[in-house]
Amino acid sequence: MHSPLSTSSPPSRRSTAEPEPSSIPDHRAPSASRGVAGGAPLAAALALALIVTLGLGLGGLGGLPQGAGQEPPPGADPPGLMAGTAVIDITPTTLPVLVNGGFTSRSFDRVKTPLKARALVLGAGDERVAVVVVDTCMMPRDLLDEAKAMAAERTGIAADRMLIAATHTHTAPSAMGALGTCPDPVYVPFLRQKLAAAIEAAAATMVPAEVAFARTDAGEFNALRRWILRPDRVTDDPFGNLTVRANMHVARDLDAVTGESGPKDPELGLISVRHRDGRPLAVLANYSMHYYGDEAALSADYFGLFAGELAQRLVGDQDDDQNGADPGGDNGEPAFVAMMSHGCSGDIWRVDYRRPDQVQPTLEQYAAGLADKAAAALEDLPHRSDVDLAMLEQRVPLAYRVPDRQRLQWAEAIVEEMNGNDPQTREQVYARDQVMLHEAQGTEVVLQALRIGDIALATTPTETYALTALKIKRQSPLEEIMVFDLANGGDGYIPPPEQHVLGGYNTWPARSAGLEVQAEPIMVERLLGMLEQLAGEPRRSMEPAPGPGARALLQLQPAAYWRLDEAAGPRARDASGHGRDAIYEDGVVFYLEGGEDDWWSDDGDNRAAHFAGGRLRARVPLESGDYTVTMRVWNGLAADARNMAGWMLSRGRDHGLTPGTDHLGLIGAGEQAGLLVWQGIDAGGEPVRQVGTTQLERWRWHHVAVVRQGANLTVHVDGEIDLTVADAPIPDRAEPAEAIEWFIGGRSDRSDSWQGRLDEVAVFDRALQPEELARLLPPRE
Repeated sequence: MHSPLSTSSPPSRRSTAEPEPSSIPDHRAPSASRGVAGGAPLAAALALALIVTLGLGLGGLGGLPQGAGQEPPPGADPPGLMAGTAVIDITPTTLPVLVNGGFTSRSFDRVKTPLKARALVLGAGDERVAVVVVDTCMMPRDLLDEAKAMAAERTGIAADRMLIAATHTHTAPSAMGALGTCPDPVYVPFLRQKLAAAIEAAAATMVPAEVAFARTDAGEFNALRRWILRPDRVTDDPFGNLTVRANMHVARDLDAVTGESGPKDPELGLISVRHRDGRPLAVLANYSMHYYGDEAALSADYFGLFAGELAQRLVGDQDDDQNGADPGGDNGEPAFVAMMSHGCSGDIWRVDYRRPDQVQPTLEQYAAGLADKAAAALEDLPHRSDVDLAMLEQRVPLAYRVPDRQRLQWAEAIVEEMNGNDPQTREQVYARDQVMLHEAQGTEVVLQALRIGDIALATTPTETYALTALKIKRQSPLEEIMVFDLANGGDGYIPPPEQHVLGGYNTWPARSAGLEVQAEPIMVERLLGMLEQLAGEPRRSMEPAPGPGARALLQLQPAAYWRLDEAAGPRARDASGHGRDAIYEDGVVFYLEGGEDDWWSDDGDNRAAHFAGGRLRARVPLESGDYTVTMRVWNGLAADARNMAGWMLSRGRDHGLTPGTDHLGLIGAGEQAGLLVWQGIDAGGEPVRQVGTTQLERWRWHHVAVVRQGANLTVHVDGEIDLTVADAPIPDRAEPAEAIEWFIGGRSDRSDSWQGRLDEVAVFDRALQPEELARLLPPRE
């Protein structure tokens, strides 16, 4: 779910100037000992203690516990990290209540589990930050800004040091307009007050604390929900155009799809905060799974159940609603609080469509399973108290994709017929949103980066794809990092630009996905810049370290080598060192699992590109005409989809078939389905074909090599010769080097493009020998 415009007050126009990022005090230790707190100056500490002693408390500096800023006794450890927690019930007191998360408006009059706002306030030196995770679908920026202002006045914590994020439960009162649902007019002011109260309560309970980070692979709990349809299954969008090449949940029919549209993020991240004596105080979890939802009743979804399950495992104290604890524990100490934040999961949910027979857990079983994972990862973590805090916020103006005049006229006519009523159909939902986008033109999104010693948080106010989180996590200069989405606003889906080409619900211009096409790379770059500033170090590279297979290939000195491990286009880097980068056309998506991870990457994480109508184009001159091309291929198209499953390799001129060139593809329907086919073009422009003998299974990686020496050509599959051509046509005249291109993932005449993944493509300007080809294959088990 989604929606940037129907907020609790009218939307603002696009800003004309971008504010400077908040300044951050330099509390960092030298890079060799990152995370050691510098501490407040002695005078400031004494002044703070005096103020608290005089009873200014929450109304002044935000409820630091009495004595928290006092000078420690001789020989004692410095104050270091302080932490406070609170849980505030945000269940509506008036029912029924409007509930967003569905396509049209609905209301619930029953509560399954109470809803909570869980708050964690951290302090170190003279810096304090608040993190609040809220059981709601999404919240608008203006509501959050107002709640932050209230909390800042009561606590003294700066508003730009407050991070408030939605869990994205689809069974909570509507705090923000979305699709066909308006904000609930009674609940919005109620929630605003509760959010401020949560920060205030947490700030009042701060005690000496220490912190640690953990991560664990929870890939069995999430999967891609957005899949790519095969070319003959394209459907129409709400505006009547056949643009939907990818969409959510279309993989219920596996024959209708070619594969997932992107990667998932399997990581369950955990920040553990505990008392200095080792007692648990808070756990902030982050996971990429959209939502669960199982009943037409108000519910905190798996997020709330996870909190209760983890509390049970860590402190054995689970309240009746399995959903948190009341603010303030025994003896006036803060209660333990578990919080599950929403990771980047705009294209993620829990069902793996590749396993149609998999037994699905209940909502309760799902939450308990994740809690088991978390509890195991938290065992025996080394915590530390000598950490400092730093936080940055940027407010970035972005444009909306507004309707053209024709679409606007269509929308206005439909809205006029609605006569002020809520939309009841898909057409009415999108028509009303076109008018809203036109009126607003643009918005301002809030981005934040927070550092807790060596631990980082980055936030987007959008429903962000898992690929975006991976871009941020793997380039962040701080390796221990979480990425929240739907934090500090609710600005709709932001697909990476290449996903807009494939269309689908997550891309249709509306409040649910209205930001400009380049919004995702803009936000990624801003966040990485803030993380660099917080860390005082440059970002890391996403390029994988070559594994044994990649090193063996490079030792054979290719003329060009495209690993196809990019997370974005349009350029495929040439890893050979010759600078022959290739260019991705539209219709390719990135960073899919490539398999054989340890063979191709020392990082143990090999990636590949998925081709869905686009090709990779490059120029690699051949001195003698001899060559070898090696590649890994993965077909995603069902055998009965079309006669040619797709062409994976081609040479020639764009839009044509050049005599003397070669083209390699995979046969689709018929008796020869799944077999490779080589096609040459003779001097008269007629095709010459030879079919192989090895079945290439769908959705399985195969190693393919094409070796040409003069008129002799062989094709190898998985180390064995698949077909041989003794008299392959050769050019009858010299071609200018710039005239002939290599096409990967399609044929030169744009016929029957490849529908699946390709990886590790290398071009050699000589014919490799069989023993050389054998060096490129992983050892047989």
